[in-house]
Amino acid sequence: MNDYTTTIYCFLDDYLQVSRSKDESKRKINDAELLTTVLLAARYFRGNYISACLYMESHHGMQHIDKSHFNRRLHGLDYILSCIFFALGNTLKELNTSSKYLIDTFPVAICKNIRIPRSRFLKDEIYRGFNASKKEYFYGFKVQVITTEDGVPIDYLVVAGSLHDSTSFQMMNIDLPEGSQLFADSAYTIYEVEDLYREAEKVELLVDRKSNSKRMDTPTEAFLKKHYRKRIETTFSQVTEKFPKKIHAVTLKGFLIKILLFLLVTVFENLI
Repeated sequence: MNDYTTTIYCFLDDYLQVSRSKDESKRKINDAELLTTVLLAARYFRGNYISACLYMESHHGMQHIDKSHFNRRLHGLDYILSCIFFALGNTLKELNTSSKYLIDTFPVAICKNIRIPRSRFLKDEIYRGFNASKKEYFYGFKVQVITTEDGVPIDYLVVAGSLHDSTSFQMMNIDLPEGSQLFADSAYTIYEVEDLYREAEKVELLVDRKSNSKRMDTPTEAFLKKHYRKRIETTFSQVTEKFPKKIHAVTLKGFLIKILLFLLVTVFENLI
């Protein structure tokens, strides 16, 4: 854990020095320390910032910082976390010689169904979705993720829980290298979009076909699609196993930041 902390801190410190000006000298802790702390919270403490702060104070000499001040600082640095995630994603795309990618969604409930009327963040019916794998409804978001063939996340989009996968796919800015293959399940069946990506973007969308599909696969094609798609389920397990029973956040922005943190630490787990 100490080695992981040191590695993450050095990476963040170097990234911040290259990408922007230095921190204000009067701050108790610098931005690299703060971001290291929240990443540790996501990986080891199920998103609990207080526990991560106590660890950093006792093992790495970080100065104590007030909880509200810590959260305000973090909310002001959310764009840096996004920049780091997408910068790593672009690098991974350049290194991905197989040009194979996977896409799927997983649900993130903001509260239990019985507490929906008391939800402070969300009020609209659009956030009530259905989790097909568990055969149950949930209230919250769907996280659409694109990964490499090895299951490393490179892009994501958070949408309302009720939106169909094909709808959220059209909302996402898919930026893959020419000649890429993107494997998806049958929920992404939109023939016009498949043709558009093939002709305009030179990206082949390989959708797992339903039994009544107008474009049936050969047995070999069907096998390959199922084979490659299995890896993304493992990635989702890696991400969600870090979740607490309930993701605690005081604001909606704080909730979304935690989703990004859980994705980002999954990237680091596969790289370090």
